[in-house]
Amino acid sequence: MKKFILFILGVFFLTGCSLNTDMTKDTPTKKVESFFSNYQTLSSDVLADLDNVIKEEETMDDTQKEEYKDFMKKHYQDLEYEIKDEVIDGDKATVTAEIKVRNYSKTLNDADTYLESHKDEFNDEEGIYNPYLFTKYRMEQLSKITEKETYTIDLTLSKINDEWKLDQLTPEQEQKINGTYQE
Repeated sequence: MKKFILFILGVFFLTGCSLNTDMTKDTPTKKVESFFSNYQTLSSDVLADLDNVIKEEETMDDTQKEEYKDFMKKHYQDLEYEIKDEVIDGDKATVTAEIKVRNYSKTLNDADTYLESHKDEFNDEEGIYNPYLFTKYRMEQLSKITEKETYTIDLTLSKINDEWKLDQLTPEQEQKINGTYQE
C-alpha cells in the first residue's frame, strides 16, 4: 500500500509544480484556483507529469498503467474546491481551501488486509504471487468508490520576484487531495 500511496503522491507533487504563471492571476487566491483548475481541466502539464510518473511505476503492466491514468484523470476532474480565506503577511500568504475528493484510504487498507489472508488468489499459473493481479484487484476496488470526503487545507505561498508561488505541499496535504489521508 505504501508504494501505491507514494505513487499517487508523486503524481500530485510533480503536477503541483506546474502553476499557471499568467501575471493577471498573480494573487495567492488566483494561484490556488489555478492550481486546482489545472487538475480539473487536465492541463497539458498535469497530463505530462502523470505520464512521467506512470512510466516509472513497476507494479503495473502497460494495460494497468493506461487504466490507472484514466482513473486518475477522472479523480482530478471530479475534485471540488472552494476558497474559504486568504491571509497575506508581506511575502507570505496562506489560502484556506475546502476540498471534496473520493476517500480511498479505507479501500486501500481493506485491500491490503484482504491480500494478507487471501494471497493465493493473486498467484499466477505457477503458484507464484503476481503483484499485477493484486494491482488489478485494488484498482477494481478503488473504481467503486463514490463517497467523497471534505477536507480543509491551508496552502502556503511565497512571493518570489514579485510573483506568488505555491510552496511545496506537505505529505498530509497531498494525501488529503489524493483521497488517501488516514486520520
